Amino acid sequence: MRSVRITIFFSLFLVVAFVGEAVRCFYLQFLRTDHYTEQCLKQQQGQIPYKPQRGVILDSRGRVLAASNKVRNIKIEPRKVEDPKSLSSELQPILDMGAHVICKLITESKNPGYVKIKADANPSECQAACKVSSAVGVESDWRRHYPMGRLVSHVVGFTSLDDHGLEGIEYQYNKQLSGLGAQDTFLADVRRRPIRPAPVKQNPAGSNDIKNSVLTNGAGIILTIDATIQQFVRDELFRQYKSYEAESAVAIVADPKTGAILAMVSLPDFDPADVHSTEAEKRRNRILTDEFEPGSIIKPFVTAIALDAGVVNTVEKIYCEEGNYSGRGFGRIGEYRNGFGDLTVSGILINSSNIGMAKIGQRLGKERLYKGLRLFGFGKRAGIDLSGEADGLLRETRKWTGYSVTRIPFGQEITVTSIQLIRAFCILANRGRVVRPFLVKAVVDSNGEITELKRPPPPVGYIVKPEVAEWIVSKALVGVVNEGTGKRAKLEKWQVFGKSGTAQIAKSDERGYSDSDYVASFIAGAPAEDPAIVVLVVVRKPNKSLGKNYTGGVVASPVAGAIIEKTLNYLDARYTRADF
Repeated sequence: MRSVRITIFFSLFLVVAFVGEAVRCFYLQFLRTDHYTEQCLKQQQGQIPYKPQRGVILDSRGRVLAASNKVRNIKIEPRKVEDPKSLSSELQPILDMGAHVICKLITESKNPGYVKIKADANPSECQAACKVSSAVGVESDWRRHYPMGRLVSHVVGFTSLDDHGLEGIEYQYNKQLSGLGAQDTFLADVRRRPIRPAPVKQNPAGSNDIKNSVLTNGAGIILTIDATIQQFVRDELFRQYKSYEAESAVAIVADPKTGAILAMVSLPDFDPADVHSTEAEKRRNRILTDEFEPGSIIKPFVTAIALDAGVVNTVEKIYCEEGNYSGRGFGRIGEYRNGFGDLTVSGILINSSNIGMAKIGQRLGKERLYKGLRLFGFGKRAGIDLSGEADGLLRETRKWTGYSVTRIPFGQEITVTSIQLIRAFCILANRGRVVRPFLVKAVVDSNGEITELKRPPPPVGYIVKPEVAEWIVSKALVGVVNEGTGKRAKLEKWQVFGKSGTAQIAKSDERGYSDSDYVASFIAGAPAEDPAIVVLVVVRKPNKSLGKNYTGGVVASPVAGAIIEKTLNYLDARYTRADF
């Protein structure tokens, strides 16, 4: 009886075992077929990858700002190397590298089939190295070059060692610039040597698999930047930046009718070919990232808002309290130098009266002042096609104090970025119409077809009435240049309009403002009768101890004037030549 039970038990055990085995076979052969087929193919097949050429970046006139050139790299297959020390010694005089360096690369490589020994080798080095051992080979690669160097470093940006955009246009348009790689697949023997091409596997529609696909080089990007104007701007700004031993300086040139950025310079700058040894501070595009209290440079926008709202007019006079204005709830307000009596709105801008602007702010009230500044683009990103843009600070009215409505009109309790200022000034110069700044003009595909970028049209209507914007530009801001703080930007050939700003920098460790640290700025345009360009120059922390002055009218306006003169002469000559 006992033997029968044992027999039944073992029979059941065998049945269960065979059923389990059958289930396991079914699972492996049918349910996991794709997985094990793929693993098998990995052992049987090898791939030769092909990297696409990264797209070129051009200025508005077709000059190369960034391009990828083909280079040769010398590689070694470590598993084929029997004596790394001997091979390294033979390669040392050929590659002009230390034998210990080569040996270390071979022995410490985590990939037994590949290690790069020398990048961008010349043809003679490649030929001689390959003769030393069958383990040594040569591969083609792409290396990014920046012919203009520092000139457009903050605009173009740079790439990583593996050719991915990290900053600037290189980052923002990385997908378009990168293209699509491809690879050839072949059947390999046990030592990974090619035997014959592998069968082509048809990819389903919409698949991004690049095996056996067609290599597609990256698209080219055409910018609105003009390298000649960029050089004008950098030369003038750099001279002043060094002369005043400033912490930083920025300048922008834009077309006020379209918003196209013709030049964009941020100092200090960097060499994109040596970016990995450059401090992060120098790589920052301060035009987008740095927020600051604008000071008097904000006054034209507040004045335009007030005129548009009808709370002031162009002929009335406002009493400016002889330089001493105080009241319950808003404290005391003084002037930069001398006090003033009765001033028209134009006179308030020409003389840059803080008290006059405070009274204009009181007439507007906080709601209209806030809404007007928001319409001009303050407190939000301008939306330019670069990453890293800051929002600026324009607090909601529920967070305002009694001081706010009198301080914001002359540039305190608000922070802005340089790109926001240039956008707002473009609106004034464009007779109140909305303008959006942009840097990319067109894209060139791998077949050479140029496609102009279609941008969403700006909202219909005006930020302020055309006659208000025109009066601000052609009367008040022309007066600032001809009679006021902008005299150093005055030109004989072109009628310049503009406004200076001198803003104290708030202390970082306590309340109040520094007595030695300032932001000197000047925003301008020309010609006043039909503005072709607008220019912003901002110099942060000019060295006051030099005794040269530190105000926007002295530090920034001469730079703006020189940039306007050179740019308009260049554009005038360029368009004249095009007529013939």
